Amino acid sequence: MKAKICHILGGQSMGWTGGISATLKSIEMSRLSQKFEFIIAPLADAAAIVKQQRPDAIVVHGASSWRGLLSLWNLKRSAKLIINEHHYSASFEAFNVSSVARFHGMLKLSYGMCDRVIAVSVGQQQWMQKNKLVSHQRLALIQFARIVDKFLAVPPKPRSANQPFVLGAYGRFCHQKGFDILIDAVKQLPDSQIKLQIGGSGTDEAKLKQLAATASNIEFLGRIDDVPAFLGQCDALVIPSRWEPWGNVCLEARAAAKPIIASAVDGLSEQMPNCGLLIPPENSLALAKAIQELAELPALQLAQMGQQGRASACNAWENYLSNWQRLLEELL
Repeated sequence: MKAKICHILGGQSMGWTGGISATLKSIEMSRLSQKFEFIIAPLADAAAIVKQQRPDAIVVHGASSWRGLLSLWNLKRSAKLIINEHHYSASFEAFNVSSVARFHGMLKLSYGMCDRVIAVSVGQQQWMQKNKLVSHQRLALIQFARIVDKFLAVPPKPRSANQPFVLGAYGRFCHQKGFDILIDAVKQLPDSQIKLQIGGSGTDEAKLKQLAATASNIEFLGRIDDVPAFLGQCDALVIPSRWEPWGNVCLEARAAAKPIIASAVDGLSEQMPNCGLLIPPENSLALAKAIQELAELPALQLAQMGQQGRASACNAWENYLSNWQRLLEELL
């Protein structure tokens, strides 16, 4: 009889139809389904589904909070409890937390109820360990991933000296993602040399479009349904996030063999093995210089960066599944 694993997603900000949900649906169809039965539930239905399904383990993907402590305790009483920490990190803390002691206190209470806490990146794991948020025995590292086969099939894009250098960026339009910093950086560069294409939507859309209104070389594409095709027509990808516990966009760009410029924060820093440039967050001048530097590199060097990134991403999904299997077998 298969062990039942119930994955509970958080609110709308978690992307019920977004990256985390897509990854969990892929797990349902993976080789792990031979050993485990997976149930995916929204937070609003968690109590009823747990009562009905009686899972052996519950994995919470929502953000911990003071308000959520009682619900977490009730889940703990029903099965083995795991928090998969997608939200909090050192850079999140730096940009968002006014009372660090209170914030750490909430996390210690939340994590203390769990049989395991999963860090999605080495940077996040080190932040947890440094601040003693969870004991070493209950902390596990599983770098987040998704199936990247379609990204690995993206063909090289020929460079033309007569065409602008095409930068891509995509994601939610919100303060975290730093698209305002990217737009400001591109506005510092000659229009004829750089073209920026931004995909996505979100609460900051009107603000970002107003910021880019005077720049003829910045284009908003709206929702991108075919991300590999979008990456295929880019020369490089930019990830200007202020904080990013992991960053699947970086994994996708690596798999597509695209050079990357990314903020040196959290899980992004460890995803850049000689495949691009790291810049300090919230620094449009440094970002503009990095864009100019990348655009001026020889085509061969750019291609080598891309191939190194692709090589680092090839086994991401298989490693993700193997780490989950190991953790669940150990716990159950």
